Amino acid sequence: MSGETSADGKGPVKEAVGRYGIWSLGLRSEDAAIRGELAEAAAELEELGFGAVWLGGSSGVRHAVPLIEATSRLTVATGIQSIWQYEAAETAARFTALEKTHPGRFLLGLGVSHAKLADQYSRPYSAMVGYLDALDAAGVPAERRVLAALGPKMVELSRDRAAGSHPYLVTTEHTARAREILGDAPLLAPETKVVLDTDPDSARTKARGSLAIYLGLPNYTNALRQFGFTDDDFTDGGSDRLVDALFAWGDDGRIRERIEAFQAAGADHVALQVVDDQPRDSLPRADWRRLADLLR
Repeated sequence: MSGETSADGKGPVKEAVGRYGIWSLGLRSEDAAIRGELAEAAAELEELGFGAVWLGGSSGVRHAVPLIEATSRLTVATGIQSIWQYEAAETAARFTALEKTHPGRFLLGLGVSHAKLADQYSRPYSAMVGYLDALDAAGVPAERRVLAALGPKMVELSRDRAAGSHPYLVTTEHTARAREILGDAPLLAPETKVVLDTDPDSARTKARGSLAIYLGLPNYTNALRQFGFTDDDFTDGGSDRLVDALFAWGDDGRIRERIEAFQAAGADHVALQVVDDQPRDSLPRADWRRLADLLR
């Protein structure tokens, strides 16, 4: 991996993203009617102390531009850009243009998506290697990209060819294994979901509403099987055991404890996705404020 690491183990990317970030599908919106609200939301997240925002869905470089323009130091990252949806040459050109106007503000998160979501899906590991080769040739630095790494081979690739890993829908056990593979220097920035609800039934119902789509994607279920989950955990919207492993819910203390468990397992940064009963692309700004308060 390129880039230097300081004596305290924090390289430039770790310093830039800080300990906490927000993962949001809504912040990638291209709806002109809410452009001003997106800018206000990004500026507020920066003021609240979050180091990064991760743009959900298959976001591209263009989605980051208005948020970067609305802020002064916030890192804006794709979480994750599908290598099947965006050509490497186009990505490199957009990265280079953004770097010229706002150097050091954008982090390129890349992933192989899922066979059900990408018609051209084939040999994902080899495809990622080829994509990284193309980015190298176009001058996109390895230290300015991270990979959505679930399996050990992709984690190794994120160590060797990127600044680190930004895995989605993972447990603290996955984080511990990823840290062991990565070593100390690379960034490890798992996403985790937060339900600001203290009622177990209500919180788990909201969680299952968010989880349902992922239980039909083998990349996720196969990864979870490596840590002891079985088909029984994937039925009826997900077992309580699975929900509790993937979601931080409860009062402020319990949520803080779950987030800190990822850090204890080796995460440098935790990307927090608020889950509620609103549309997935909403902007839960009041909940983001509450998260900032409980993490202080």
